[in-house]
Amino acid sequence: MSMRGTAAALLSASGAAMVVAGPVLAAMGGKGRAQIRAELRRQVITFPDKGLPGELAAQAGRQVLTGPQAMMFAEVIGRNVAQATGGRTYAEVSAELLAADEDDPKLAALRQTAFTGQMLRAGLLNAYQAWQVTSLVIGLGGLLTGAGAALLATGAVLAQDR
Repeated sequence: MSMRGTAAALLSASGAAMVVAGPVLAAMGGKGRAQIRAELRRQVITFPDKGLPGELAAQAGRQVLTGPQAMMFAEVIGRNVAQATGGRTYAEVSAELLAADEDDPKLAALRQTAFTGQMLRAGLLNAYQAWQVTSLVIGLGGLLTGAGAALLATGAVLAQDR
């Protein structure tokens, strides 16, 4: 087999593998995205009808169903926790409570509020990050498919020119 024939065969084989793998990646990304939507739907998280900052006003009354919405709602929770704790984190409130020998019921309740808020926020931020990964996987699947098709076409042209 000539060098040109070898190159055509390698390009065609690589292209075929990429054309098969690309849609598989895209489908896996789509399946991951559907799982995120389903879990967010089950959580029945809805933006409040009022009291949202201007940049989130368009979300009022909407259910959180996407990664970007999860990120926005995480910001709402973050603002609420910061308001409730005077801008202090769970660790800061916890340190205050420990310094008070855990005898302060108001600080204990505030620590629980901070903990719960930060955990809810973390879960929503995880949903956002997972959404971003699915976007990457879907995009890479499309890119792989396109590049594979180009390699297949190049291999076919090389094979014909012999």
